[in-house]
Amino acid sequence: MNPYALPAIVAVTLVTVGIGAYGLRLARTTSDFLVASRMVSPHWNAAAIGGEYLSAASFLGVAGLVLKEGVDMLWYPVGFAAGYLALLLFVAAPLRRSGAFTLPDFCEVRLGSRPLRKLATVFVLFIGWFYLVPQLQGAGLTLQTVTGGPYALGAVLVGVVVTANVALGGMRAITFVQAFQYWLKLTALAVPVFFLVVAWQHDGRPALAPGTTAFSQPTTVELRNDAVLTFTTGTTVDVRGELDGEPTTAAVDLGPGRHTVAAGGTLRFPAGAPVPEVSGVASESGLAWLLPAGANGHGLFATYSLILATFLGTMGLPHVLVRFYTNRDGAAARRTTLVVVALVGAFYLLPTLYGVLGRVYVPQLLMTGQTDAVVLLLPGAALGSGLVGQLLGALVAAGAFAAFLSTSSGLLTSVAGVLSTDVLGRGSVRDFRWAAIVAGLVPLGLALRVSGLDVSQVVGLAFAVAASSFCPLLILGIWWRGLTAAGAAAGIVVGGGASVGAVLFTVILGPGDRGWAGALLAQPAAWTVPLAFAVMVVVSLATRRRVPASVGTTMLRLHAPDALGL
Repeated sequence: MNPYALPAIVAVTLVTVGIGAYGLRLARTTSDFLVASRMVSPHWNAAAIGGEYLSAASFLGVAGLVLKEGVDMLWYPVGFAAGYLALLLFVAAPLRRSGAFTLPDFCEVRLGSRPLRKLATVFVLFIGWFYLVPQLQGAGLTLQTVTGGPYALGAVLVGVVVTANVALGGMRAITFVQAFQYWLKLTALAVPVFFLVVAWQHDGRPALAPGTTAFSQPTTVELRNDAVLTFTTGTTVDVRGELDGEPTTAAVDLGPGRHTVAAGGTLRFPAGAPVPEVSGVASESGLAWLLPAGANGHGLFATYSLILATFLGTMGLPHVLVRFYTNRDGAAARRTTLVVVALVGAFYLLPTLYGVLGRVYVPQLLMTGQTDAVVLLLPGAALGSGLVGQLLGALVAAGAFAAFLSTSSGLLTSVAGVLSTDVLGRGSVRDFRWAAIVAGLVPLGLALRVSGLDVSQVVGLAFAVAASSFCPLLILGIWWRGLTAAGAAAGIVVGGGASVGAVLFTVILGPGDRGWAGALLAQPAAWTVPLAFAVMVVVSLATRRRVPASVGTTMLRLHAPDALGL
């Protein structure tokens, strides 16, 4: 285990608590706790948004998906970054001018409906908690990987620290924390990647050429699940466990072809042995890894659906939207979004390199299924167990923990704000603090029960729910006078409800091999987003007499220049 990893994680945690304590001195009113009194400058706000938006899915999951599935997974970071363009064009300034504190607030401001407000509250809670689970799961994985500690410890540590920061200081406190953590995360990936690229060039091993994915040193792999391994050449492997249905405790010559290893089996590969292809993982051949999944089957549909979910889902994420309420005015919200696009785009250049280099230095992760750990293990595997490798590994671990802390803080603040104003009370400081505790306990309990979910894919499903519920509500609510409360509610229930059902089905039972049905459920945004828009428009036209009488005044308020002071 890396002796510097745990001190680095402790240092990041202490700095987070310290900055939060500083922010606590400035948090006094309800407005401080919910929207930092709308006094955050665009550059501070952009760094804070970058801090909370670049989550476990960005820091660990993107590199893991590139390692496992291939370069077509680059649509994840492309969609994550491009989503802010849609925010900039359609939502940022009008949303700030609405004067709302939360998404349910916007529903009532625009459509004057209490039932719609309550419906929006339910979806905010679902998206927030569903998004929080992989953050806590990633924290457990990080601590377990770099220190050997129990999985639960990392999840509990992040859950407790974040809940305390949010409960005591609210939005005012976490703004400083998240801005600091963005720059820490960028540094934690950028500095090691320089050394990794230099080491890779010195080794002279191509990352993508066919037949080069091999174990660089004797490697022991313990399989946690049943696996089907396909060997292209004969290989001698020391096996301890059930191989092809027979108990085995000896060195075995495995010929070319498919071999089944039961869960709990241990395989020791000699140096130079080719990494077998694992069922469900892109082939080790460089050509196959470079081809998009859409070349066969339903992968092309899944890719387009994923792009739609990530592009439109950003504008429906409660913890992203709440940040725009903290700007002084609509113009500041637009400037914030421009800076965010630059900061997020710069960050996403780095996880891709980790995924590519992971196929050279840590190919065993393809067998164990722990591909999300590639960012954590790569510095030590490429640079050795010397001081440089250990220090860079500790830096990456610190950045990973910063990712969990910052994103969890934003999510918890958005969920606590909605709980305090719509469920537990009327939005007082005391209500907010109790709501923060409740909001932190629910996802922590879920994270302790599930530890094997694919971080990026779970987050991608959360984007699909956001894109199918709040995205149509915001687009039509801001740009179409004819939207009614009945139409908005019907669209959220039908489109958002369908995506929630698909998400729960996929998470509980897995996508499986169900043909088109499985593809539609695994990536539902391609049909749930158009469905939500269509239902909102059709029902609004059918109930056009229920358009709020004040719609003209509200639309003027959303779109008039800030200089008019409306």
